[in-house]
Amino acid sequence: MIPFNVPPFVGTELLYVEQAVKSHKICGDGSFTKKCHAWLEENLPCQKALLTTSGTTALEMAAILCDLQPGDEVILPSFTFSTTATAFVLVGAKLVFVDVRPDTMNIDENKIEAAITEKTRVIVPVHYAGVACEMDTIMDIAKRHNLKVVEDAAQGVMSSYKGKALGTIGDFGCFSFHETKNYSMGEGGALIINKEEYNDRAEIIREKGTNRSRFFRGQVDKYTWVDYGSSYLPSDMNAAYLWGQLEVADKINNDRLATWNAYYEAFEALQKQGKVMLPVVPNDCTHNAHMFYLKCKSLEERTDFIAFLKEREILSTFHYIPLHSSPAGMRFGRFDGVDEMTTAESEKLVRLPLYYNMKKADCDSVIDAVLEFYQTK
Repeated sequence: MIPFNVPPFVGTELLYVEQAVKSHKICGDGSFTKKCHAWLEENLPCQKALLTTSGTTALEMAAILCDLQPGDEVILPSFTFSTTATAFVLVGAKLVFVDVRPDTMNIDENKIEAAITEKTRVIVPVHYAGVACEMDTIMDIAKRHNLKVVEDAAQGVMSSYKGKALGTIGDFGCFSFHETKNYSMGEGGALIINKEEYNDRAEIIREKGTNRSRFFRGQVDKYTWVDYGSSYLPSDMNAAYLWGQLEVADKINNDRLATWNAYYEAFEALQKQGKVMLPVVPNDCTHNAHMFYLKCKSLEERTDFIAFLKEREILSTFHYIPLHSSPAGMRFGRFDGVDEMTTAESEKLVRLPLYYNMKKADCDSVIDAVLEFYQTK
């Protein structure tokens, strides 16, 4: 069976985890966490990075730092994972879902402004498949309406928009290092803080509401509880695992891009024949091969496609069920305007196996199976 995903593993992770254990420092903010922070700050680059226990908790921290109050509104796409939404629901915000673009499956920047009300406080662009949203337009809207921007860049490590790393454009960026992502620590994430004014409070929120980080830097003579917070810092063992992959980030990125490009080249003819739609990467965007998807003509065809590949020992899968049609989505939010693209396009999308160190023979098997399916279509 060719799996849909295999968590990345480069070989040094266990050595570094062992070093973390032997250092007798396995809680948060040990030496490997500091290495990961430095890598993110230097390579993105960004003003400040903080590892978190997940991409979800990175979003939760961003929601708190936005100082949202119950009833405030947050604009986001419906085609995203539940964590994009629930992070803001936890602070009492009302969700306003906006339609997506059919080419990138990202939020339609031309429909955001119509969704803004006097209660709107934040826009949350989600960079689907590691391909950037149209950030110039979004940032211009935010500036004119005095709104904050939280980039959900869970899938976007090593991707960029007009030369800027995803996650470094808005007020905050949120990464995921879940086992399904290009770089993994099992469960983990990172908050990217792009304005220095938020640094101190972010550390306090991450350290259970205490000023513990300032104490260890010698900035206060004792630490105490000063604000709302939780335990958002991961174990240094998780950070050690991640560090092994960040050290060879380009190698992982290039390996994934090779598979992505092989798929694209193999299926270009199908797109020209009008049988499928392939991913679109705008000219001013650099992507990270987080996923490869194609769009079938209908939900029925997609169902047959997934079953066809499974019969040939290949696991493919659909993606999000739009949030606005879910029980929680209807309870906590509303869809602004007409759902022209979100549901219709999501029902046609199917993702193919793609992971670091995927064997060429397996990639070729996937290609052959897809071409075989469409021979009679």
